[in-house]
Amino acid sequence: MGERVYIFKGFERFWHWSQAGLIMFMMLTGFEIHGTYSIFGFERAVNYHNIAAWSLVGLWVFAIFWHLTTGEWRHYIPSVEKVLVIARFYSSGIFRNEPHPFKPSQLNKHNPLQRLTYLGVLLFISPLIWITGWLYLFHGEWSAWGLSVLQLEWVAIGHTIGAFLMLAFFVSHIYLVTTGHTPTSQIKAMITGWDET
Repeated sequence: MGERVYIFKGFERFWHWSQAGLIMFMMLTGFEIHGTYSIFGFERAVNYHNIAAWSLVGLWVFAIFWHLTTGEWRHYIPSVEKVLVIARFYSSGIFRNEPHPFKPSQLNKHNPLQRLTYLGVLLFISPLIWITGWLYLFHGEWSAWGLSVLQLEWVAIGHTIGAFLMLAFFVSHIYLVTTGHTPTSQIKAMITGWDET
């Protein structure tokens, strides 16, 4: 057993799990709105989806404020140093029982591949989902905004593409969280805040 290090603060854990729950719920209601299945019924699914979206916006406002005021934003600055080493570990080294080439610490929580992935989510997937979702929600205002040229179908397709990209991120996130020194160690760290390095 290695050294125990306090990595994730209380608000960080709350923000992470609340965001995960809201995103899962939005995927559940969103794919129902899309017609994939029926659980709540279309109208209730739309209402629940909108409530979850506004809740997520509120959570993000607090999370952005917290990251900026505590300096935690520094953990997300992208880096390509050792990114190929990390990628090789996840693609093959892990299956040969090689040691993980990155150890998280209070000063460096995320490995370079995580940082680049989070940057991709922040710069591409999230804006695609939020912009198309906003346009979808305020479809009746398009002409007043000078957006009459837009087609609702394009917006819906863009939103659905964003949802599938978020689902792909979510599935890969679930897989990668099991690649710690035990399959549950990283989940435990995000619950308790403590990681064993």
